[in-house]
Amino acid sequence: MLFDNHSHTVFSSDSEMTAADAIAQAESLGLGLVFTEHYDHIYKHTKHYDGTIDFRFDPSAYWDQYQQYRGDKLRLGVEIGLTPDSRDANLAFLQQADFDLVIGSLHFMENLDLYYPDYYEGKDKAQAYGKYLSTMGQMIVENPYIDVLGHIDYICRYAPYEDKDIKYSDGAELIDKVLQAVIDNGIVMELNTRRLEDAMAVTKLMQIYRRYQQLGGQYITLGSDAHKAENIGMNFKTAQHMAECLKLKPVTFAERKMEYCK
Repeated sequence: MLFDNHSHTVFSSDSEMTAADAIAQAESLGLGLVFTEHYDHIYKHTKHYDGTIDFRFDPSAYWDQYQQYRGDKLRLGVEIGLTPDSRDANLAFLQQADFDLVIGSLHFMENLDLYYPDYYEGKDKAQAYGKYLSTMGQMIVENPYIDVLGHIDYICRYAPYEDKDIKYSDGAELIDKVLQAVIDNGIVMELNTRRLEDAMAVTKLMQIYRRYQQLGGQYITLGSDAHKAENIGMNFKTAQHMAECLKLKPVTFAERKMEYCK
């Protein structure tokens, strides 16, 4: 079974999707599903934190509420934010539950949420993206306990530049360091499907994932990053075609162990 390995329910502060709706949608598509709720320890220390949103959650409550659904078709995971100051907090958090899958993602740079314009002020695209990719490579090396590197192209969603895509040709050395760190630490690249409706995004991502395969990468997880039930499995046909062209095997995780998707 193919899995959507990246989704957020009400345990994530930016989502109102219920578990029941998410599971029903996945079943209608013939997909397995992994809940990967946000845990960003740093958020309370950012300039945008005002107490109304908190990208952390109680793993005991998460387990109590969702363990009844956990099984062959539904896994319980987490998406943790990777920052230079969060490693110890992340490791302590992961000890509190037997997560099936741990995604590590970069959502913050310089203590600034990439969703907001502050990080990009005073930087051209090369500066903003270069720092982002350099930090990502560093975070993988410092956090080798993660299972999956989430959405390498996250910055492309919110950057203010006319051309938002990460181009391999513009950052080959930094991208290679990210990909090599992933491979060296036994981590799997996520192919996040959120931007795959954009043909140019597909073209640019194909270049990056082709390089991943050339360097020795063999596996990917597919993840919609759904915060609404209707987005589960979004653009999966395109993602499957990309994986086939690149000879990358879609996988999922159970109890932190990789499984092939059949």
